[in-house]
Amino acid sequence: MMKKMKPLHKALALALGLGAASPAFAVGSLDPNLLGGVQSAFDAMTKDLTSALSYKAVAPAASTGMIGFEVDAAVGITEAANVSQWGQAIGDTSLDYLPVPKVIARKGLPLGLEVGGVYSTVPGSNIKYWGAEVKYNVLGGNLAMPALAVRGAYTKLQGVDLLDFSTKSLDVSVSKGFLFFTPYAGVGKVWGTATPDASLVGLSEASSNVSKLFAGLHIGLGLFKLGAEWDKTGDATTYSLKLGLGL
Repeated sequence: MMKKMKPLHKALALALGLGAASPAFAVGSLDPNLLGGVQSAFDAMTKDLTSALSYKAVAPAASTGMIGFEVDAAVGITEAANVSQWGQAIGDTSLDYLPVPKVIARKGLPLGLEVGGVYSTVPGSNIKYWGAEVKYNVLGGNLAMPALAVRGAYTKLQGVDLLDFSTKSLDVSVSKGFLFFTPYAGVGKVWGTATPDASLVGLSEASSNVSKLFAGLHIGLGLFKLGAEWDKTGDATTYSLKLGLGL
């Protein structure tokens, strides 16, 4: 039954801590060797990994400010666009999504800059990754004007011995606060590169160059922060939720 839940319901269950304990949310270990040396399957897997593991800040364009910071517990559910190839690579062709629980942190700096980072371990899998971002506020935003920001980010896969994988991304976002609520939206590009181990006969480096579109809502309740985000990177969609603390 869990596999038929809507993505946002899956994300909510993981965010409540159910995912780590439930086999329904476990993901098999990623093993490119299971693709049998078929390059087209490796290319398709790379596209889904690019969508799932690229940087998602789950945050508005507005910066936390020089003295501000935020630390979040978050989870994303990515619906695989290439289900058969993705499933083949993890040994479960019935699994059409990838759950990604993670910790996200960001810190405001002078001159409109903000830096951030992410770390994730996927339940029941060898998939782990870390990432970093640098954001620049072109417009800081005020009561009358929205905030406008440009973000550059990088993520790196760990834990998969036969695969070297990373992503780079660049996006532009806008947000406008209303009382406790800050809706935001943005567009960008994501570049993913997957290099198989030399022992994987028949496979060569694959790359994914895709567009990114995202929108979300950030809610600030004093020290407590809540957020939800929809992200369309390439052909795959990710639904994210977060709960955090910050100034």
